[in-house]
Amino acid sequence: MTSIEVLVIGAGVSGLTTAILLAESGLRVAVRTRELPRDTHSSAAGAIWGPFLATHQHLSKWSLETLAALRVLAGDPDTGVKLLDGLEAARGTEPVSGPEPPEWITQLDGTPCPPGQLPKGFAYGWRFIAPVANMPAYLDYLTGRLAKAGADLTLGTVTSLADAVREAPVVVNCTGLGARELAGDDEVVPVRGQLVIVENPGIDRFFGEHASDFGEPTYFLPHGDHVVLGGTAEHGRADVGHDHRAAGAIVDRCAAVEPALRHARVLSHRVGIRPSRSSVRVEHVPVHGRSVIHNYGHGGSGFSLSWGCAREVVRMVHAVA
Repeated sequence: MTSIEVLVIGAGVSGLTTAILLAESGLRVAVRTRELPRDTHSSAAGAIWGPFLATHQHLSKWSLETLAALRVLAGDPDTGVKLLDGLEAARGTEPVSGPEPPEWITQLDGTPCPPGQLPKGFAYGWRFIAPVANMPAYLDYLTGRLAKAGADLTLGTVTSLADAVREAPVVVNCTGLGARELAGDDEVVPVRGQLVIVENPGIDRFFGEHASDFGEPTYFLPHGDHVVLGGTAEHGRADVGHDHRAAGAIVDRCAAVEPALRHARVLSHRVGIRPSRSSVRVEHVPVHGRSVIHNYGHGGSGFSLSWGCAREVVRMVHAVA
């Protein structure tokens, strides 16, 4: 592609979504990435809509914009996105009616779960319908949509933003954890997440544990013939090797909620690194008379914020272009 107007660095869910909306807005866009989309950390995400390990003053706005977009995508089976019914439940001694639900659950029209439908050991919860994505399939859809929008995706490493702005007047940095080096941002810290993929024993609803301690988030997400079991949230850990002990603990916790998972055949393991930060960074910074727009630090909410943050970037790019 010649005369590139915008260079997007990174091809995880944030990079692809941002590049798609930029290209579909009429700009000439190229994507540079160290890994193909299926090899990025996004591919390991559990991917159910809902804010997790992310903060920003516009978090609600961006997440709701993303919710609306995902609901539309769920109407097309080729996207890998679907609307799924499920339960978020909490342990403890609260009355069975529980406290008021979090704001994000109210956005999904969540309703209190009857006590008789709660798993053993849980005191209260809410039922709702949320967008979920089979991430490998979803990334394939985004990659195809990017190509249809006329943008190129090439493998390569960008070592400095100063070099990047020599290639295009606007550069969008969607490198996630890579922003520690590329943007010199020590605020970005790794939060390791591990999942276990098992054969589906007949589960058709998701489950998530509502807890204040996010170190061991317990959830499962059915995707037809398989179920994604989660998970972990290990701050400061960036290795991607399979941890057998963590995998066993994940299966045990999920099976305690849904006994049918106890002997489900394990198909694979996934490990991904969430790029956590004190606040999501969506910001314009001038570099050598050109423009760099950062879009990273989404923590565990890359999927949940992707379309909202991408639209914010599009507005910023058109304002400086």
